[in-house]
Amino acid sequence: MTDEGLQYKPWWSEGLNFSCLGCGRCCRGDPGAIWVSDADVEAAADHLGVYEDHFRRSFLTKRWKRPSLREKPNGECVMYSSLTSRCMIYPVRPPQCSLFPFWPSLLRTREDWDKAAVDCPGMNSGRFFSAEDIETLLLKSPYKDL
Repeated sequence: MTDEGLQYKPWWSEGLNFSCLGCGRCCRGDPGAIWVSDADVEAAADHLGVYEDHFRRSFLTKRWKRPSLREKPNGECVMYSSLTSRCMIYPVRPPQCSLFPFWPSLLRTREDWDKAAVDCPGMNSGRFFSAEDIETLLLKSPYKDL
């Protein structure tokens, strides 16, 4: 998707900086959906060494209109380990997680991006992502309403 394919020039057309610092802030705090596909469930169950039906019963909810990872009572993702401060399915985490913060909803306006950056110390610093890089990541998003 080049500028010719867009109906507008995005505010991030000069690129953005982001590097994950591994702080886990995106995995805990405010409740929210982490949508998963059947393929995501299969990969996560396999990674954890459990049956898919067990994974679905133990770790998923349909509270957010689509299958989503549950949250613990304190708002942490059910896959977040407070003992290790890491995701238990990190190598096979859902695309929504691996694409953060390059979500359509956070790239809509500079204000949306900056609001998210208040809680994410990796945003606006670190690795440079060109507009082309960002467009490629946006195209990978399985949920356009993300």
